[in-house]
Amino acid sequence: MVKRLVLSFIATDKPGVVERITEAVADAGGNWLESRMAHLAEKFAGVARVTVPDDKAAGLESALSALNEDGFQMVVETVGELTEQEGRVLVLDFVGPDHPGILHEVSSCLAERGVSVENMKTELEEAPMGGGRLFHAKGRVRVPESADNTALRDALEELAGALMVDISLDPDA
Repeated sequence: MVKRLVLSFIATDKPGVVERITEAVADAGGNWLESRMAHLAEKFAGVARVTVPDDKAAGLESALSALNEDGFQMVVETVGELTEQEGRVLVLDFVGPDHPGILHEVSSCLAERGVSVENMKTELEEAPMGGGRLFHAKGRVRVPESADNTALRDALEELAGALMVDISLDPDA
């Protein structure tokens, strides 16, 4: 039997961060299944899904926790089997003038309608012709089968007008 774990980590960005974590997983006979990692503001952060033989799980958790003494911030969570999620996956893309709270306003609109964010990348971009900074977010969202698509689109269009942003919600290609 195997134990399923989700690891989240943050460390000062330098060569060897990923190597240290993957070494602990490999030494325990674990299998690295998937991950998302990024360099942000002199830090390197990530989340990974791994499996490890049951009899090696405690050793892996101990080895990963020991990385905290070397400046890592490690969190290890046990998770269950993956289950098929219900709903439709759509691509959300929005861009507009940056201001505090912009992502909160859009994510609140989605959450109020039962829409879940599956993944999202956000970044600041320089506006063309020196027009300031633009906030750009793109990701996949899961919309419940029971959701009223027209009402969701209407709510996003109303929000887009209020925030002066362009928002699109399209089928996942």
